Amino acid sequence: MKEVKINTDYITLDQFLKYVGIAETGGKGKQMILDGLVKVNGNIELKRGKKLRSGDIVVVNDHEFKVL
Repeated sequence: MKEVKINTDYITLDQFLKYVGIAETGGKGKQMILDGLVKVNGNIELKRGKKLRSGDIVVVNDHEFKVL
């Protein structure tokens, strides 16, 4: 699991996917979310504006990230 530090109270899910390099653009991140490819804390997340905060776990394919 890769730990990712953010410098704000939260980051939106689509921004996070771009930030960690899983999606090259926000649009690709949005499509990955809408396709049901992203899990947050064990649940498939379909809202691109989902606010991620410290302690959240994001899983995309075989990549796992913990928000710090």
